[in-house]
Amino acid sequence: MAINEPAPGATPLDSDETEGLIPSHITTREQLNEWEAENILAGERWVRSRRNKDILDETFVRDLHKRMFGKTWKWAGKFRKTEKNIGVAPEHIAEQLRNLLEDTREKLKHHVEPIEEIATKFHHRLVSIHPFANGNGRHARLITDLLLSWNGIEPFTWSEGDLAHAGEIRDKYLASLRAADRGDYSLLLGFVKSGK
Repeated sequence: MAINEPAPGATPLDSDETEGLIPSHITTREQLNEWEAENILAGERWVRSRRNKDILDETFVRDLHKRMFGKTWKWAGKFRKTEKNIGVAPEHIAEQLRNLLEDTREKLKHHVEPIEEIATKFHHRLVSIHPFANGNGRHARLITDLLLSWNGIEPFTWSEGDLAHAGEIRDKYLASLRAADRGDYSLLLGFVKSGK
């Protein structure tokens, strides 16, 4: 599968975004997935070594994406400039992200819901905003797990499966996100906890 052919449910890249690929030896989606996986591990190591764990900050959100994808894409850590099959209009990304971060901070401060529910809704909104051209799901899952850890809760299991490739687990994840789009978070909450 070519790089510009996304997996089912994934966000397609336009030609300008595809030209932002840094490693020139990558020609297939499988090679890209493997390269990105290594880059993401480096991002995870970076975030776990940080002393300041204030993740509800726009700079941190952007820095994390850059650390996760900065050896793969020239535009890593920069908000997308194009319309996609999901997400708010590019000119609304910064405002919507700030609102999400502030809303989440307030929910945590006032204990309006259990932390697992706050984190599930945070994840859904971040994916729905879709701030970056690519990597939004992986980025949103990691930052959601950091939000849980930051609050003394074990990270979600995310079904402990492969969500980057087409298959039954990815289909369940996408279905749970679509249900959350309609206001039903029960499937997503069940999925993030047990993969069911």
